[in-house]
Amino acid sequence: MNIIQQSLYIPYRQGQLHLRQIKRSDADMHRPPILMLHGAMSNGRVFYSDKGKGLGCYLAEAGYVVYVLDTLGRGLSTPKLSAGASHGQGEVICEQLPLVQHYILSIHQGVGKVHWCAHSWGGVLMASAIARFDLFQTSVASLLTFGSKRAIKVRSFKKWLMVDLAWNRLAPAIAMGHGYLAADRWRMGMDNESRVSLSQSIDWVRGDWVDHDDNFDYAKAATKLAEGAGWPKSWFIAGLGDKVLGNPSDVQRMIAECHIRDVKYTLLSKANGNKHDYGHADMLIHKDAVSDHLPSVLAWYNDFMGK
Repeated sequence: MNIIQQSLYIPYRQGQLHLRQIKRSDADMHRPPILMLHGAMSNGRVFYSDKGKGLGCYLAEAGYVVYVLDTLGRGLSTPKLSAGASHGQGEVICEQLPLVQHYILSIHQGVGKVHWCAHSWGGVLMASAIARFDLFQTSVASLLTFGSKRAIKVRSFKKWLMVDLAWNRLAPAIAMGHGYLAADRWRMGMDNESRVSLSQSIDWVRGDWVDHDDNFDYAKAATKLAEGAGWPKSWFIAGLGDKVLGNPSDVQRMIAECHIRDVKYTLLSKANGNKHDYGHADMLIHKDAVSDHLPSVLAWYNDFMGK
């Protein structure tokens, strides 16, 4: 069945956030929709294409209403990143995600909950928002992440090359020269990073899970949440071929740091019956994903509906 894609724009600061809505014409607007968030040096295109490929389109074809966010400066959100951009990941956690959540709930009145789905660093930002705000602790139906890690502890030459050298040293130098990290121009990623978000993510990957703007302790809040109302039902997916950016050991460390009780962990690998030992982006964009592990993702969401 054909799906309908439209771009929605939410006024934000001096620009607007782009939210891609993907659904069938007969989609049930009275069941929880799905919000997807990209990672660092990326944008919402990791979840969809104009030709109907990607996880977002796959779930929309199955009847779900899917929303894919481009954070400020990324994808079709405006203005595009330029020298002097001062926003960082704190604005995503404390302003953009709350704004988008309210906007989606206003479209799906009476539903009350939204499923959250993220790739890579997007999972860290979503987990941070859930740990921090009561709004999300009551309105997030589930949290599903692909290759999400809060810190990178794995040691290898590839990690040294990609993270210690390229991300921690080369990327800040490029950002200093351009006024922002021109990741697309330097072929380091799909989209660009502000100097602030780059610096903050480097600190988190290497150090403590504490907000740079107001010193909010996310690790402490995550522990408190686990002891109280609890995290939403969660699923962390890793790929055996993801050696650095979402290494399975680091994904498992994030689960432990969040103290999530109702959580599922899956390692995509040939040994576990998958077609490939999937890498960081492959788990979403590989042509075999639709026939391999994405049906399990659909089943995960159907379980919430009692199907």
